[in-house]
Amino acid sequence: MKLLLAIVQDKDSNLLSSELIDANIQATKLSTTGGFLKSGNTTFIVGIEDERVPEALKIIEKTCQAREQFMTPPVNMDATMDSSMSYPIEVQVGGATVFVMPIEQFHRF
Repeated sequence: MKLLLAIVQDKDSNLLSSELIDANIQATKLSTTGGFLKSGNTTFIVGIEDERVPEALKIIEKTCQAREQFMTPPVNMDATMDSSMSYPIEVQVGGATVFVMPIEQFHRF
């Protein structure tokens, strides 16, 4: 058994949830926040058999594509006014961060 922790952008979470259900992969969804953009994320917790890990990873990769987005960096109040002007920059968002961990025991009651 393996434990997958998949952190995805909220924008991708509903589609990923549907795809996992269609593949009969049970997952628990947690609403999370973090990262550079401090934007909403969803963390999926999946207990899965070793042989199904590649299938789950393929679904996550297919569903959670990276894309470009503009964001305005926070203003630095300690700097002079000229250097603290914030201009939108293009950053890559989306995709998924997935941790695959071994499970010593798994129980379902």
